[in-house]
Amino acid sequence: QVQFVESGGGLVQAGGSLRLSCAASGITVRINDMGWFRQAPGKQRELVAGISRRDRTNYADFVKGRFTISRDAAKNTVYLQMSSLKPEDTAVYYCNDQYRNYPWGQGTQVTVSS
Repeated sequence: QVQFVESGGGLVQAGGSLRLSCAASGITVRINDMGWFRQAPGKQRELVAGISRRDRTNYADFVKGRFTISRDAAKNTVYLQMSSLKPEDTAVYYCNDQYRNYPWGQGTQVTVSS
C-alpha cells in the first residue's frame, strides 16, 4: 500500500523559507516521477514541482526560482525547499507520483503572513 507522510509546514512571514519533507512507503521515490502539489482554500489542487526518474525537474511558473525539489533515495523521501515565500503560497502541500495518483496523504499546512 502506497502512503505519503508530509511534514515541515508552518507559519512563516513573507520572504521566509521552509523545507517540506515527504516520507514515502510502498513506492520507491527514486524510480518514480514524484511531485509536490498544493491546494489553497476554494481552489483545485495544482502541481508545484516535479522530479522525474531521470532527475529532471520541472516547476510551475509561479514558483520558479524560489522552490527546489529534491529526493533522498536512502531515506525514500522527497523534499521541497521553499524560499522567498509569498502570502499566495499559503496552501496545504502534498506529495504524490505526478501521473499515477496514489492515495493522498494528510498534507502539511503552509501559511505565509504578509
